[in-house]
Amino acid sequence: MASIVEIHVPLTPTPGLDPDAYAFPWIDQVEDFLVDVEDEGTIEVYDDGEQLGDVYVFFITAATEASLLTAASRVATLDGVPTGAFAIVTDEGAPDGTGRRVDLPVA
Repeated sequence: MASIVEIHVPLTPTPGLDPDAYAFPWIDQVEDFLVDVEDEGTIEVYDDGEQLGDVYVFFITAATEASLLTAASRVATLDGVPTGAFAIVTDEGAPDGTGRRVDLPVA
């Protein structure tokens, strides 16, 4: 089965935004970043991101575990991404959120 890395980011609103602004602009930033990395041929975005409880989860695959974790680490250190992100290394047959947890660096 193909390895999948789930990138779990705390669903924390961006501080200092206008009250009418979208509270999570970092979600779009991460999605754009992952598409750029995918276009480089490094990884593949497995599925659309989704909210799971108090985190937002992005899914990547189609590379070695090391490459997937490198991409996840790059996500965790993007400007504006809340601290506390972690990865779950899993496969396509496992339920969401199950697998081996890997802490990601902080910016």
